[in-house]
Amino acid sequence: MPNNASSNRRDFLKQSSLAGLGLAAMTAAPALAADAGGAAKEPKPKTASAAKPATKPTTKPAKTIVKVTRTSNPLVVGVIGTSGRGTEVGSTFAQAADAIVKYVCDVDAKHALAASKAIGAYQDSEPTPIDDLRRVLDDKSVDVVAIATPDHWHAIAAILAIQAGKHVYCEKPCCHNPAEGEMLVAAARKHDKRVQHGTQRRSWPKVVEAIERVKSGDIGKVLLSRGWYNNNREITGKRTPAKVPQELNWDLWQGPAPHTEYTENVVHYKWHWFWNWGTGELGNNGVHALDVCRWGLGVDFPHRVTAGGGRYHYQDDQETPDTLSVTYDFGDKAIFWEGRSCHPHGFEGSQFGVAFYGDKATMIIDGGGYKILDLKGKEIPDKAAKGSSGTLEHVENLLQAIRGNGKLVAEIEEGHKTALLCHLGNIAWRTGSTVNCDPKNGHITGNPKAESLWSRDYDPKWKPAV
Repeated sequence: MPNNASSNRRDFLKQSSLAGLGLAAMTAAPALAADAGGAAKEPKPKTASAAKPATKPTTKPAKTIVKVTRTSNPLVVGVIGTSGRGTEVGSTFAQAADAIVKYVCDVDAKHALAASKAIGAYQDSEPTPIDDLRRVLDDKSVDVVAIATPDHWHAIAAILAIQAGKHVYCEKPCCHNPAEGEMLVAAARKHDKRVQHGTQRRSWPKVVEAIERVKSGDIGKVLLSRGWYNNNREITGKRTPAKVPQELNWDLWQGPAPHTEYTENVVHYKWHWFWNWGTGELGNNGVHALDVCRWGLGVDFPHRVTAGGGRYHYQDDQETPDTLSVTYDFGDKAIFWEGRSCHPHGFEGSQFGVAFYGDKATMIIDGGGYKILDLKGKEIPDKAAKGSSGTLEHVENLLQAIRGNGKLVAEIEEGHKTALLCHLGNIAWRTGSTVNCDPKNGHITGNPKAESLWSRDYDPKWKPAV
C-alpha cells in the first residue's frame, strides 16, 4: 500500500473544512452511503424522536487491537459503505494477514472519517476516506471491493466492481430484487471474479459441523426446517420532510432507486423498512436463517411460497411488516420462517435460530453452536457443540479463493438462491397471493401482479446492465 494515506487524509480534511465536510465534491459522484448493519445490537430509543441523529457515525467499538504481520504482497481492499456493518467488515479485512484496506468510501463524510480511524487501528496506516466509488474502481491496485451499503446499492455496486476487474465481498442480501441477483451472478461468470455473499454462517465451524451431521443422517430423515428472528424494535415514526444534513449527499445515497425528497426516519438505518431501499426483516436478518435452512435441506428453488402478517404494533409510516410468517414448499420438503420485530421471544429458547426436524431427533442451531434434542424435546448429551462466530473465517475464505486455494463457501450463486427466498416471501406478502414458481430457476409463474415485482424502476443513470 502506498505510504501517502496520512497526506490523503489531510487533504480530505482540508477539503472538508472548505466545502462543508467534502460535499462540494459529491455533486456527480457515484459514492455510496452506509449500511447500519447488525440489527440485533441496534440501540432502541423509546420514541422515533429520540433516535440517533443522521449525522452521528455509528461505527461500533473496536475489539482488541492486534496488528498482524502482512504477507509480502497483500490483496488491496476498498470498503464501500462504512456505518456499522461496513466498518466491522473493513476491520475484519484489516485483521487478515493477506489483505490491507486502502480506501473507505461513503457519501456521509463523517462516517468515512470515523471508519478510516476505526479500520486504521488494525493497520500501520489509516485507509483513505473518499466519497466517490469511481476512485476505488479506477485504482488498478485495488483487488477486492467490500460492499456494505443499503440493500438498493448491493448488486449495482457489485456489478460495477466486477466490471472494473475487482473481486467482491457483498453483504446480504446480495440484491434488492430477483432480477438484480441474476444479473450479479451473470456478471461474476462473465468476468470470472470471485464474489462472496455475506451469509457468514457458512464459515462458522460448528454450524458447518451441524449441517454435516444433518446431511449425514444423525437426526434421521429431515423434511422440515424452521428459521426465525425476533427483536424489540422502536417505532419507525413518520417520514417528515427535513433539511438534508450538510455532510450527506442524499442524491447519491439514493443512487439507483427512484429519487424522493429527504425525510426523517430513513438514514442511516430505518431505510430497511421502506421498499424503495430495503427488504424488511426478511432480507435484513431472515436471509441468514433461510440460508442455513436451505443449506441443510439441500434445496434450491421453491415450488410455492405463501406469507401472512402485517405492521401491527405501531401506527407509523413503516411499509414492511413487523410480524411475518412465510412458508416455502419445495415439493418434498418445506421451510417455515417467522420474524417478529416488536417481540423478542423466539422459538426453541432462541431469539435468532434455525431448527431441523428429523424423524429421529431435532437439531437446534443457535448462534455459533448447536444442540440435539430427542423426539420428546430432551437434550441428548453430546460432544461440545459451541463454536466461534464472526466474519474473519468468511473473509479468509474469500482471500484464499482469490489466491486459487479452494472454493468459496458462499459463492454468489448460492447467495442469490437464498436472497431469492427473501424476495419471494416479500412478494407473496406484498401481493397478498400465493406465489407459484418454476422449481428450475425460481421464476414466478401465472401471477402477473407478483411478476411485476421481479425487478424495479431505476434512476436512469444507474440502471444495471451486464
